[in-house]
Amino acid sequence: MYRHYFGEILTAMVTPFTVDGRIDWLALGALVEHLLQNATDTLVVTGSTGEAATLSIEEKLQIYAYVLETVGNRAKVIAGTGTNDTKETIELTKRAADIGIHGSMLVAPYYNKPPQNALYAHFKAVAEACDLPILIYNVPGRTACNILPSTILRLAKIENIFGVKEASGNLDQVSEVAALAPADFIIYSGDDSLTLPILAVGGHGVVSVASHLVGPQLKQMVQAYKRGDVFRARQLHMQVFPICKAMFVTSNPVPLKAALNMIGVRVGNPRLPLLACSGQEEEAVRQALLDFGLLP
Repeated sequence: MYRHYFGEILTAMVTPFTVDGRIDWLALGALVEHLLQNATDTLVVTGSTGEAATLSIEEKLQIYAYVLETVGNRAKVIAGTGTNDTKETIELTKRAADIGIHGSMLVAPYYNKPPQNALYAHFKAVAEACDLPILIYNVPGRTACNILPSTILRLAKIENIFGVKEASGNLDQVSEVAALAPADFIIYSGDDSLTLPILAVGGHGVVSVASHLVGPQLKQMVQAYKRGDVFRARQLHMQVFPICKAMFVTSNPVPLKAALNMIGVRVGNPRLPLLACSGQEEEAVRQALLDFGLLP
């Protein structure tokens, strides 16, 4: 049915760091195994949650190769290769393809604030330069640039642009895309707490932060909704909702890294300009984990 398919639960994976700020390869391997055992269909590396903004191109390429080798044929891997420079985005996407990555996630160019026709030209240029399946990532809260439904619908006609990760928080916008996009174009929620509402207006799944912690419950929620058990889907939504909200008590992925460290999945601290959770933030995360039963 879909032109390219990556499942329902795509995890926007953190990048583990050592105490001196280098990539922690052993921790990265352990994190991959943790996610594969907890309902992740596809790993999304070097996105916002992976602190792409503070990773060098060479670090990103090393991560792609390492995760692909670790995963083998057990799951697919999408690389966040989008930047605010079209030329650099094309170069990184091509190099990721050469390594064997299964797909690319392209964030809207940040800081430049391109108008809609320029956004279309940017994504079209990358799609034409690279054969990889492309997931558009709309997150205006981080980019200061909203990709409007009319632009998404134009992009949906390009064969290797298979879907959108929609993190605008605007259900009207999602509804408009769902109503008018081709049937084989996939909409993923980019906000964990909006996954169920987005399913209700035509979404397919989620590119998730909280799946690091509650992946099986998110998977059950999506599948319950799709089989028509809306009551069960709503129950599961209410169960995971406090975890979803706790992951954004401060900038992502700061709370998530704190939570993973608390449950024994060691990922270290963020790189500057992010800092580890403050005491109050850490307590909010800890309480959410305790309430859910993730901590004794």
